[in-house]
Amino acid sequence: MPEELQIRIHNPQAKQTLIYLPGLHGDWTLIGGFRDALRDRARFVEITYPRTLTWSLDDYAAGVENALHTAGINGGWLLGESFGSQVLWPMLGRNRFRVCGAILAGGFARHPTILGVRLAHRIAGALSLNLVVGVLFGYARLARWRFRKSPKSLEAINEFIARRTKLDQQAAQHRLRLLTVTDPCDIIRAAKVPIYALSGLFDPIVPWMFARHWFRRNCPALRAYRIVWKADHNVLGTAPSIAAEQVLAWMTEP
Repeated sequence: MPEELQIRIHNPQAKQTLIYLPGLHGDWTLIGGFRDALRDRARFVEITYPRTLTWSLDDYAAGVENALHTAGINGGWLLGESFGSQVLWPMLGRNRFRVCGAILAGGFARHPTILGVRLAHRIAGALSLNLVVGVLFGYARLARWRFRKSPKSLEAINEFIARRTKLDQQAAQHRLRLLTVTDPCDIIRAAKVPIYALSGLFDPIVPWMFARHWFRRNCPALRAYRIVWKADHNVLGTAPSIAAEQVLAWMTEP
């Protein structure tokens, strides 16, 4: 195992607990703006997955549960970002952690464009690391301009770039492969905890019109599905204040 699953906790004195399950990139490097917008209103638990090439989604769920139990956290709300929603579902199905509610951010049941996922899996294996890093540095230049007044965001972007190694690329490809074979629909249909969802308007990665349609027809536990008009697939990062206020409002609904 190249590294272990990592966990860090912010605002441990808060009453409500919100556990962040990251997307395909697998770490907490893009969640800083959302974390700052939460301020001290929730105990915020961040997860970084190991760069494993062998874990199943059930292994991911078990790894998160074990880390939370070790930290003395036995219950809370789950916030599944994109791929993180596929870690969230087996946590519901396993029923070994007390889930108060589930919130999706660009999340999904079975991916609505599974052929696109298969294509992305093939492309991820064919791309050279130099090309990946080149694209990321282009992203970093734009992000550094956008967040030039936020030292914490700039620090997170630098950490995000530094973590993109060849093994990290292979781990992301493995996560894409897991998406092609998983089908959590039965777990979602049987869910007993409240489920909410956020999506950005501009989201070609997980088209919200397909995801929302499926949840409305097949998920009795769905309470609300909100589209954030100024956001993209990374709705927690591109609209952190709006996302934080909405998430907190859902967590405190009667």
